[in-house]
Amino acid sequence: MAVTAGKYVKNFSHCFASGIRIPVFPFSRAIPSPFSSTIHKRTQLLTSSSLITHFSSSSSSLSSSDYTSEKYLSVRIRCRKDIVDLLSEALLSFGASSTCVDEDDVSGSSHEIYVDTIFPDGEDVSKCISYAADSVGLKDLPSYEVTIGEQHDWLKKSQESFHPVKVTEGLWIVPEWTTPPDVHATNIVLHPGLAFGTGEHPTTKLCLLLLHSLVKGGEYFLDYGTGSGVLAIASLKFGAALSTGIDVDPKAIESAQNNAALNSIEPEKLQLHLVPSDIAEYKFSETFISGKENFDIVIANILLNPLLDLAHHVVSYAKPEAVVGLSGILSEQVPAIIERYSQYLEDISVSTMDDWACVTGRKKRLLSSS
Repeated sequence: MAVTAGKYVKNFSHCFASGIRIPVFPFSRAIPSPFSSTIHKRTQLLTSSSLITHFSSSSSSLSSSDYTSEKYLSVRIRCRKDIVDLLSEALLSFGASSTCVDEDDVSGSSHEIYVDTIFPDGEDVSKCISYAADSVGLKDLPSYEVTIGEQHDWLKKSQESFHPVKVTEGLWIVPEWTTPPDVHATNIVLHPGLAFGTGEHPTTKLCLLLLHSLVKGGEYFLDYGTGSGVLAIASLKFGAALSTGIDVDPKAIESAQNNAALNSIEPEKLQLHLVPSDIAEYKFSETFISGKENFDIVIANILLNPLLDLAHHVVSYAKPEAVVGLSGILSEQVPAIIERYSQYLEDISVSTMDDWACVTGRKKRLLSSS
């Protein structure tokens, strides 16, 4: 996913030590798993506030002490600014667990920038970078340096970087260890973890604002690629009758379950399902989530290529005339989404924030063949 350089980092939900394999999409050699995305963060010392549920959660049976012996590889790569977005995406596809681009931390050249990445301990970093560079057309291997970090370091550093986020008037995303700035607001309490969705990223905000405008009470909502569960939890706080979240990463499901508990969400109100990471198995299996055409609102905040490849599947869960929201994309990628989804949706509109976009439409009653 392309970047608004230096402003945001968007972590994908399949982080290191998850064991999830990356499926192959027909559109590109360098595409992350269906619900993954590169994250872009505010200019801060660390990558994102969303890299720690794997290490610790007060709602989990595991504590940070369970992970103090585990290590990860921190890799700093220097590359041209004009290919940083493509390279970041490619790195995720070939083994990186997260990527971070900070425009304020430049390499000394006006044409180059650093990409800070995390790899699982034991990963062949050179091979991964080589494959990623080749997939985006680089003839030479970018220069890089590797350091070894302890996973428990992320807990303290992540907490330091994650602060309450005001989405709109009366709606806040609040880390569990802080006091809500407005106790009378709708406060979504999160323990930021490996799963994407802390409320900081523009695509999360766009989706939250969309949900806030749509939920009037009693709706059925599907969060396609739930990550931290922030959208699924928000829908229930807004008044939805039932929320369903799906993801390919077991750590994302665990994170969403923990966050649901933090918000006193009953399990029967929020149904979470782990689905296959293999794209063919996922697309053609109906055993993981029931309710085709059962949802009043469907939102998929993932990535461009999965959105394109899974278009029919995403829309299939929506009732006729239900609202479908599609995000995790840059404004420049909107035409591709509209072209792909115009056979399924009508009354299509686009909202934007910091060069990111959310495409919204209503499912047609009579769909043309896909």
